[in-house]
Amino acid sequence: MEITINGEVVPAIETLWVIVAAILVMFMQVGFMFLEIGFSRMKNVGTVVPKILANFSIAALCYWAVGFALAFGGSGWFAGTEGTFLGTTDNDLFPALAFSSATVPAKFFFQFVFCAVSLAIVWGTTLERIKFGAYLIYAVIFSALIYPIISHWIFGGGWLQANFGMQDFAGSTVVHLIGATGALAALLLLGPRHGKYGKDGTPNVIPGHNMPLVGLAVLVLWFGWFGFNAGSTLGAIGGRFAEVAVITNLAAASGVLGALLVSHLRVKTFDIGMAGNGAIAALVAITAPSGYVEYWAAPIIGFVAGGVVVVCIIAIDKLVDDPVGALSAHGVAGIWGTLACGLFTSPRLAELNGIGKGGLFYTGSFEQLGVQALGIVAAFTSVFVVSFLVFYAIRASHGLRVSEEDERRGLDIVEHGMWGYPEQFMPVPGSEYHPPNVPGARAGALAMSLSARSQEGRA
Repeated sequence: MEITINGEVVPAIETLWVIVAAILVMFMQVGFMFLEIGFSRMKNVGTVVPKILANFSIAALCYWAVGFALAFGGSGWFAGTEGTFLGTTDNDLFPALAFSSATVPAKFFFQFVFCAVSLAIVWGTTLERIKFGAYLIYAVIFSALIYPIISHWIFGGGWLQANFGMQDFAGSTVVHLIGATGALAALLLLGPRHGKYGKDGTPNVIPGHNMPLVGLAVLVLWFGWFGFNAGSTLGAIGGRFAEVAVITNLAAASGVLGALLVSHLRVKTFDIGMAGNGAIAALVAITAPSGYVEYWAAPIIGFVAGGVVVVCIIAIDKLVDDPVGALSAHGVAGIWGTLACGLFTSPRLAELNGIGKGGLFYTGSFEQLGVQALGIVAAFTSVFVVSFLVFYAIRASHGLRVSEEDERRGLDIVEHGMWGYPEQFMPVPGSEYHPPNVPGARAGALAMSLSARSQEGRA
């Protein structure tokens, strides 16, 4: 039975859910900001704020201008052609999204915040030594060309989706692996922070200044992920989004436990940062299969991601300087999540989505696993080559890295003329240091003050 009131109820409900989900995904920008601030030293925390704001703003304008059209306008094998500047609201011109009756502006906004998340992932590896202008240049190219074209291949009816049936429900490859690949290209040209590696190549620990803020960031991201995965249903009618939300949560919870276990086995401690990255890695891993797997598979996918991310962070830290673990949590976990579709996809859900086939554990066939691997290689290779060339051009023209002296002073004062925590670095009126009171000192001082006042009164 069709649910209508004046012929508009179903589109209204679907549109409302898509916009709410998009707002949840937008809120993940707060999570990325807190995560990067927490993992930075105090002299570099302020620069994260304008970076997040500027990149989100650039992505908004570029995706509106050409990104959405390239990603979803039409059904060409390489890129879309319709809908620049959101110049049409005709759902028929966006066939890959036609399964949802939500309005085109709602679909645009949802897909835009995906692009903005992928762009945010790029920068975690570059903390504490990159020039601010490099953010802005790459953001334009990424949000206008790189992300839209690759997402068209997998989300928008392009060759990987239409010709091979690659499965990626909400973006383990499209969003997370693409972002991590751009990050890797930047990192290889940028180099490590000064002091990260000793003369013998041994990595030194450069701890972030605020682990509670990292914990808050992880919970904000976890919260936003319900918009990310469940919102990718692009509809509320039928309630399928609730199933996706539960699957997402089961994976994330298992990821935390997997990371804690492996952390204790590897470094003999329940590492705070590893616990957070375990949650993020599991959420990344379940993003692709969230609409393709049954409940039982979600904890397995999440637990493996949580364990793998610990091993990979430790291994990668010996080679390149990745302060937030993005290469592992978004890159390696994104690969695992995409391959997991080839293992765990339920045939009934593959049929429901109309993309690809059941996974190895159901069908005994490696076909879907091979398709997933092809998609990973195609996306990684394309994004890495283009991103490396872009960052190389930025390094040759504008410059990619601040000077050694500027890095020592901190990006807050060098790039922005102020500190995120000014009282730590400059004399601020009213911020003079006062030693803490000894136990009972305040009570004793108060008693002496009251006694003095009483004596004055009697006099």
